[in-house]
Amino acid sequence: MKKMIVFGNSGSGKTTLAKEYAKRYGLVHLDLDSIAWKEDQPGVREDLETSVGILKDFMNGNRSWIVEGCYSTLIEIASTEADELVFMNPGIAVCRQNCRSRPWESEKYPSKEAQDANLGMLLDWVGQYETRNDEFSYSEHRRLFDEFPRLKTEVGANLDWRVT
Repeated sequence: MKKMIVFGNSGSGKTTLAKEYAKRYGLVHLDLDSIAWKEDQPGVREDLETSVGILKDFMNGNRSWIVEGCYSTLIEIASTEADELVFMNPGIAVCRQNCRSRPWESEKYPSKEAQDANLGMLLDWVGQYETRNDEFSYSEHRRLFDEFPRLKTEVGANLDWRVT
């Protein structure tokens, strides 16, 4: 039984690493984007109580899981059950480059063109990671990492984070 969280800035490699771990260890994967936003209203945040309920149902319904995202409010809830935390912190330049080279995310965008139309806004948002004071900020992610009492790993820009 393994319960993990992978978190960090957009473009940090969270989804890639979480999918690798899920496959390697037979974990059920939850991308927090899928519960943080209203399914029928792109760009509109889901009610926090609804997102929390879905997250708790997911954790209670699976013996082994991996949760990934950048939402500190949801990560903090998942961390009460997690036995391992991975903070993806490769730096803003790496995150921006990963955003530029990201393949089409069909679960998030209706077309590659729609995804590309959002790229400028995403790159600006990624660049604000260290200066924001919201749930997506470096300061909140650092706090979560520092306070986590069990196994934890911080992955920086110069480290190979592939699952071995």
